[in-house]
Amino acid sequence: MKILTALSAALLSAVVAAPVMAGETAEETCGYQADVVAAVQQARLDRVKERNLTETLTAGETNWPENYNAAIPLVAPWIYDQKMKVIRNEDLGAVWKEQCLAQSQ
Repeated sequence: MKILTALSAALLSAVVAAPVMAGETAEETCGYQADVVAAVQQARLDRVKERNLTETLTAGETNWPENYNAAIPLVAPWIYDQKMKVIRNEDLGAVWKEQCLAQSQ
């Protein structure tokens, strides 16, 4: 099963193309993006409504710098469009990181 569709691959390219913070490596940038994706996936598992997602995720401590909060509304539609079978069984953060690192080379 192909998890990343052409649309999500285009989205990935847009997020990866965003300016990298000074001193961040591709590994760090892709890792932070993957953390955001994993948090959105967990929120979906926790049945957080998409309209409340950004507020919910930014209300607590995050594993990424604040500027990565802008990625939440960008990746949310891709994750919320996935079937729950995919959400329960796939590690979308790992998939995202792998694709991000491949795009950054």
